[in-house]
Amino acid sequence: MAELFAYTDGACSGNPGPGGWGVLLIARENGTVVKERELSGGEALTTNNRMELLAAISALEALTRPSEVTIVTDSAYVKNGITEWLDGWKRKGWRTAGGSPVKNVELWQRLEAAAARHKVTWRWIKGHAGHAENERADALARAGMAPFKAPA
Repeated sequence: MAELFAYTDGACSGNPGPGGWGVLLIARENGTVVKERELSGGEALTTNNRMELLAAISALEALTRPSEVTIVTDSAYVKNGITEWLDGWKRKGWRTAGGSPVKNVELWQRLEAAAARHKVTWRWIKGHAGHAENERADALARAGMAPFKAPA
């Protein structure tokens, strides 16, 4: 049985500004890559956090059947939000511990729904630290952003 990994990343030029997200889906059997799929997209005016969320959402929504998957992200916001903060936000009516409205509620709800279909393990790694798959996800995110950036 193949192990499934989704390496996700978001990028933004300015915050807010044009942004992109990227996903590298990899299936491995006995440590050997047996299948890869790349996804990317972007928006004209967005934030880095929205792009990080859309990368994770897109990875999960791309899986056509319930799967066991490890999401590898360099976003502490995404990893902590889904694994630590989400239940508290929901209990408080989508308010933070400080009482302010949670940002990106519709994306958190979409991420929660997408994750509910699967058995997801969330793993954080340091970004821009030489992890080959994370660097590829970053390149995909930058490619997703490219159509929305003004010419230099």
